[in-house]
Amino acid sequence: EDPSLERHFKGHRDAVTSVDFSLNKKQLASGSMDSCLMIWSMKPQMRAYRFVGHKDAVMCVQFSPSGHLVASGSRDKTVRLWVPSVKGESTVFKAHTATVRSVHFSSDGQSLVTASDDKTVKVWTVHRQKFLFSLSQHINWVRCARFSPDGRLIVSASDDKTVKLWDKTSRECIHSFCEHGGFVNHVDFHPSGTCIAAAGTDNTVKVWDVRMNRLLQHYQGNAVVNSLSFHPSGNYLVTASNDSTLKILDLLEGRLLYTLHGHQGPATSVAFSRAGDLFASGGSDEQVMVWKTNFDAADYGDVLKTQKSGTSVDGTHHTLQSEMDCVIHLKKKKPQDPGRNQEQQEEETSLANTLEHIMGQLDVLTQTVSILEQRLTLTEDKLKECLENQQKIIQNKMS
Repeated sequence: EDPSLERHFKGHRDAVTSVDFSLNKKQLASGSMDSCLMIWSMKPQMRAYRFVGHKDAVMCVQFSPSGHLVASGSRDKTVRLWVPSVKGESTVFKAHTATVRSVHFSSDGQSLVTASDDKTVKVWTVHRQKFLFSLSQHINWVRCARFSPDGRLIVSASDDKTVKLWDKTSRECIHSFCEHGGFVNHVDFHPSGTCIAAAGTDNTVKVWDVRMNRLLQHYQGNAVVNSLSFHPSGNYLVTASNDSTLKILDLLEGRLLYTLHGHQGPATSVAFSRAGDLFASGGSDEQVMVWKTNFDAADYGDVLKTQKSGTSVDGTHHTLQSEMDCVIHLKKKKPQDPGRNQEQQEEETSLANTLEHIMGQLDVLTQTVSILEQRLTLTEDKLKECLENQQKIIQNKMS
């Protein structure tokens, strides 16, 4: 069954810039160029709350992990923390000197990371509401910043065409991914924490492994990609594009599964619910849409269970390396059979080795070809010289 449109929220008076679900899926937050933040109830007949406080466009919104707070960033250079209730009280964070484009809570809800046109990424404590530190190596606007699931890394995307990976403790840039041909609009961590996906104005979505810093997948679209969200299982990715479509990519198969048409004009933002059964989208058409995912639950129910069990001996939650591998190699709609699994893993290992071997051979071929090209150039030069000499001899004889 294909994903289907479930609800339709109208109330914003300008383009919607950002959407996010609360933990329990009872509420959906959206930010808009109309300077308002709206909290929609997923229960029919329940009224929406409109929060007023920002003096300019709201660029980004996010619920805290517990759902008791909502953070927003605005063109008025401030970050606000709201209590999503009737009163709609908020506190203001001031440290950025330009538009704040992105807000994101760490998974423990203790820290907030923000990204701004002042070319910095900033980290704050949520409860003491204090600015902690800046990461400033980008040389253009920073459009997006996210914590890794374990909170140890931060990834940021910028108009300087790079995606940077930072170590939160040492505050150093560990790696810069420079393969984008345009501005990078959005970036996020895979639920396993082992890879990231970035969307850009070069119409692409790229997926990198952050352990080896190598490109894993590349999806070429035909329009600017504004936003993306990983399904909690880690098997799917949904994107929002300027051609008004939402696309669902199957990361296991490395292909496009669905293209959804709903918005009139650019689709600006998209986000899966925390359980993955719904996703929401916002657009320049001032509309917020909620979609039923309708994936086969068997495809990702098991994965979510395995992911929850990744706790280490000292009790801190961290994601196991093998977990990502289990996610990427999950085959669809087949019962999990331990015996088969063993074979499957061996098969995959041998396949990986074969692929590596082929890549090696290709490298050798490439080198060979380049050596041949050099020799050819030398031969051509020699030939040219001979002909010129012959030409001279003939001319001398004639004279």
